[in-house]
This record gives sequence, C-alpha cells and structure tokens, in this order.
Amino acid sequence: MVAALTLSSVDLRVPRNNKEHHTREMGQRRLIVRRGQAFSITMNFNRDFQPQTDNITFVAETGPDPMELLGTRATFILTQAQHGNVWSVSDFIIDRNSLQVFLFTPASAVIGPYTLKIQISQGQGHSETYPVGTFILLFNPWSTEDDVYMPSEILLQEYIMMDYGFLYKGHQRFITAWPWNYGQFEEDIIDICFEILNKSLYYLNNPSKDYSQRNNVVYVCRVVSAMINSNDDNGVLQGNWGEDYSKGVSPLEWNGSVTILRQWSARGGQPVKYGQCWVFAAVMCTVMRCLGIPTRVVSNFRSAHNMDHNLTIDTYYDPDAEMLPTQRRDKIWNFHVWNECWMIRKDLPPGYNGWQVLDPTPQQTSSGLFCCGPASVKAIREGEVHLAYDTPFVYAEVNADEVIWLYGNGQAQEILAHNTSSIGKEISTKMVGSDQRQNITNSYKYPEGSREERTVFLKASRHVLDQRRASSPFLDLLGSGSERDQPAQLQLHLARTPLWGQDLLLTLRASRVPDRTHPLGPIQLELRFCAQALLHGGHAREPLWKQVVHLNLDFGQEVQWPLLLPYDNYRNRLTDEKLIRVSGIAKVKETGKSMLVLKDISLEAPNLSIEVPERAEVGKALRVYITLTNTQMEPLNDCTMVLEGSGLIDGQITKYLGTLVAGHTIRIQVDLNPIKAGPRQLQVLISSREIKEIKGYKHIYVAAARAS
Repeated sequence: MVAALTLSSVDLRVPRNNKEHHTREMGQRRLIVRRGQAFSITMNFNRDFQPQTDNITFVAETGPDPMELLGTRATFILTQAQHGNVWSVSDFIIDRNSLQVFLFTPASAVIGPYTLKIQISQGQGHSETYPVGTFILLFNPWSTEDDVYMPSEILLQEYIMMDYGFLYKGHQRFITAWPWNYGQFEEDIIDICFEILNKSLYYLNNPSKDYSQRNNVVYVCRVVSAMINSNDDNGVLQGNWGEDYSKGVSPLEWNGSVTILRQWSARGGQPVKYGQCWVFAAVMCTVMRCLGIPTRVVSNFRSAHNMDHNLTIDTYYDPDAEMLPTQRRDKIWNFHVWNECWMIRKDLPPGYNGWQVLDPTPQQTSSGLFCCGPASVKAIREGEVHLAYDTPFVYAEVNADEVIWLYGNGQAQEILAHNTSSIGKEISTKMVGSDQRQNITNSYKYPEGSREERTVFLKASRHVLDQRRASSPFLDLLGSGSERDQPAQLQLHLARTPLWGQDLLLTLRASRVPDRTHPLGPIQLELRFCAQALLHGGHAREPLWKQVVHLNLDFGQEVQWPLLLPYDNYRNRLTDEKLIRVSGIAKVKETGKSMLVLKDISLEAPNLSIEVPERAEVGKALRVYITLTNTQMEPLNDCTMVLEGSGLIDGQITKYLGTLVAGHTIRIQVDLNPIKAGPRQLQVLISSREIKEIKGYKHIYVAAARAS
C-alpha cells in the first residue's frame, strides 16, 4: 500500500517570478505576479509523486466570500493541456518527490491578494487540503490579452516602472516643473492600494460584487478616482482651496505620494490634510502604476470649470479694473491637473482605446460620487461628448469660451472680450525618458481657429447646450459684442524679470488704430489700472495697487508709459502661488466704450542647488550638499528643509534651518544611505513663512553593492 501523498514544503520562487513579472522593485519577501502570464512554484512531498494515481486540484481564492460564479474562486487540476484564457496549469516537471508547476492566470482575472491551496487525493478516495501560500495578482500591461496592454517597452518603463517624475504648475506663460516622488514600489504601498479599494463605498455596500468587478480596469479606475478625494467617503486626501492650512499640511509642501498614503493608512483611513489638484493626481498616479495600469499626470493651463454646462465662462471687472468675485460656481483655474490611464474601452464603440482622462479632484459628481472618467481623449478631440464617462465636463475644461464683462450699477454693461481660444492651453505631461515637458494639446483638440476645431465645437455644443442656454439674458449682448472694433491697441510688458521681494516695473504700450466709428483723428483714453493677487482657482484677492493714466493718442502714434508696482504694495499680500494680475480698463472719451488689457505676473523665487560629489552605492553613506542664496531684500524666516526620494531615503529627512538673512548663502550637508540600485531622484523642498515652495531635484544613479 502506497503512503498517502502529503505536502511537506513549498518554494514560491519569489525572486525569479517577481523578476519575470516586473515586480522585483516591490520587494523579494512575497510573490507578486501579473495576470495573463504564467508563474512557477515548487512543491515537495513526503514521497515520489505518481501522476497516474496522485490527483491534485488547485484552488485560488480572493475576496470576502469567494465564488466561482463571481470570478473570485478558481479550481483547476494538474493537467498538461491549457485551455485558452483560463486558470490552469500550463506545464509541470516531476523530479521524484518534487513537483514544479507553472500556473497560468487569465488576463481577465480579478486583481488582488489571493490564497492558493491544493487538494490531494488518490484515485476516487478522500481528499486532503493543504495551504500552498499567498500571492498578489496585478494588471499586466505586458500581456497582449490584458485590457491595459501597452505595446512599447520604452513607454512601459515610463508609465509603469518610473517611480518619480514631474508635474507642471504655475501659469501658461510661466510653467514650472515640480518634481514628485511617486514611490509606487515602496514595500507597503501595494497593500495600501488594496486598502483604498476596500474602503470604497462600492466595497462597503456590497463586498462580493465589488471584488468580482476588480477584473475590469474601467471599474477599478472609477473607484480609485472617487477614493483619492474624501468628499463622499474616507478617501485619501481632503481638499482645501482656502489659504488656512494650519490644521494640516499645505498642498505646496508635499514632495511625494508615499508620506500621504502611509499617513492615511496609519490613521485608519482618515483623510490626509490637505490636497489640491496636483496632489490628488500625483497620488492617483502612484496607485494606478502600482496596480499595473499605465498612467501619466497631465496639466491643463487655463482650465475651465463649467458647472452650468453652457460651454461659456463669464468673468467680471468693474470700471476701476478690479476683477470681481462671482457667486457663480464657474471659474477658470490657472492650471488644473488630472491623470491619463491607458486601456482598451470595450464599453465604447471601436476607436476610443488608448489614453483616458481620470480626474480625482472633487469638482462634480458622476453617478452620485465625486469622481471623473474615464473619458476617452480621442472622444474629447472629436467632440463625441455623449460617450461615457463625464466627457462633456472634460471637453468644457479644454474648450469652453471665455466672456469678460464690464460690470457696474448692479448689471453687466458691455462685453470687454469674447475669447474662443483662451481656455485649454499648453496641455502638458512629462516627456518619455526625459526631464523635458511635452505639449500634448493636439491630442485633445484640433488647432485653435481651424475648420475642424470649429466643426467639432459646434457638434459638441449641440450635445452639451440645452434649453437654458437659449434663455440667457446675456445672449443678445454676446451675439453683438464678439466682433467689436477697438480704436487702440493696448499691451502690458514687463520691463525686467519679476523677482519676489523687488519692485515690479511694467510698460504700457498704446497705439492708435483705425476703427469704424473713429477711422482717423486723435482719441482720449482714461486708463484705470488695478493689481490683485491671483488665486489658483482663478479668483482674485482685494486690490493691492491702483493707478490712473490719461493718454491722448493720435492716428499712427504709439505711446509707452512706465508703471511701477512697489514691493511694499504686494509684500505679505500674495498667496503662496506668488501670482499677480494687473488689469487695465481704458475708457474712450469720444465713444464711451471700454477696452481691457491684462498681464499676469509670476514672481520668481530663489533657486537651490544640489551637489553629489561622490559615486552612489547601495548601503554606502552618500554625502550631498544643498546650497540656497536668499536673493530677497529681507530675511526668510522659519526655514524648513524636507528631502525625499524612493530608493535613496526611507521616508523623509527633515531639517529645521531657522532664519536665512537677506543676501546670505546657506550650505547644508546631508548624509544619505541608498537602499536600491538604479536611477533615482532626490527631491528637496525648502519652505519658509515668506515663500512656501523653493524646490530642487537631482538625478542620482545608485550602483549595486559591491561584493565583499
């Protein structure tokens, strides 16, 4: 009588499997594999394995109540033949009492943490169950069968494997590259990603159903989009677009996603304070890349937030050129940041695969929750706004018209400008394999003013505009005011580089041009100028400077007039963004009509430099030097420095630097202890009471530890 076969030990072959499945960066302690690709394990038994009489059935389970019907439980037997895209043993090798098995998971499998068991029986007899181990299953963009398949190794290295990068902020004319530590391969991040899915309202309402849909990339993306913000649930980040961050961390002071995700998890899923659009999008990028979905972060400059769905954003100025607050929720963000995820859209007609917009910033609800997307970038470009999900909202973000009104005596008096091409500018993402910025505006829309662009706009308008638009009280004014004649051309120019802490010098250039009402002859202008701190959300603070200028302009004449905005006027009165809008309204005495001139100014902060004089090596101390010169006219107080960088630092290094006197230079020495080999990025942020964001970065290549 042959002894019953029993399992004595298992080797999950973690180093080899994780390398083959591109998950080695996540660690060597546990098995992390991708669906649609085989992995091998070795099982050792108490005696030689006899395939004729020893029957082995594998059982893989995930979720709270695993069921084959829901796709959260799979059973398959040890057999040589593989039957298509199903859970199966694709091959096995017998070596006496050891059995090496190649397990294949379908490219449509539910992602998540699995337990693997085997049931052993002899012939028709009683079966015994043995635990084999656990593994985590992820999306597989390397597999042609997976909905997230991306057919380029260069793109996969950027959009899955790259754990640092750049976000783009600021203003369309002063775009700032903002280094960010995604850190998706830090060892605990994968667990936090599944914790995020398990705290969603979808899971809490119906855990089994939620788990069964985790094979669907569209579903997973929508869940994550809702869970990065905390508007409906215990999501990761709480938004704050005010200016009081005393109960948390200013959105400008984050360097990366890892600290945020760890804090959220450590506090039992309490939302982390605070986020704004670039923080939401950067954290979502970390989660998506970790789960295996190719993802990038995209910035849209002058981004419309069109809540009344009329494809028009109205802005108001009073006769003194002050930009007025509006009670309406429509606005134009200086910039807005979202994500693009790469996937096949089986839920749409053919032709809309590829990049899809997902926006985790809570702006409006979608199917009852604050999430947005996936909206096909191709559908946005073609104006196919009826296609799921949230395509009309994203279309308006990059295509709405801007109407600027002169407002006085309690009503809109005249149109100062109707801009059809001022929204959706410089749509940007990090270039593949480079630190450069890539302009991807053409993937969202045809060239402004082209026949195709206007055709698409009209097509989208027919879908988006409803009956409310027809009854707009401003419609007649709008129709009559878009092609107005102007008797003069007005431009504001900076006379020198605008540095924070110094007076700002501008030049007004005014020239007389012929128009229908006053083809020739001189005109008299009264120009009222106003400067206001500009908020990220497009609103402005109370005026910080005003000036009145009177000009006589003769036909063919150009006048240059200097304007001085003293430092004392804007000192302590700007937001953290350090943006100023200078507005001018010129009233033409002869006609009583008004003209508008605008200039946005971004103030440059001091620069810091990072030196790494030595070769970097795993496990060997690495000295770095950070240098900062205070170029301001006065001290920077309460300076704090934070260093971050996956593979270089475990978590963060924080140093209090105190006060940096005006004109002085500080050189700080920091010792790092690199943890992982390969290309890494060190991020440095120095913040003070006066300036929140002095940022720098340094690429560091870390060599593997030398053999002793």
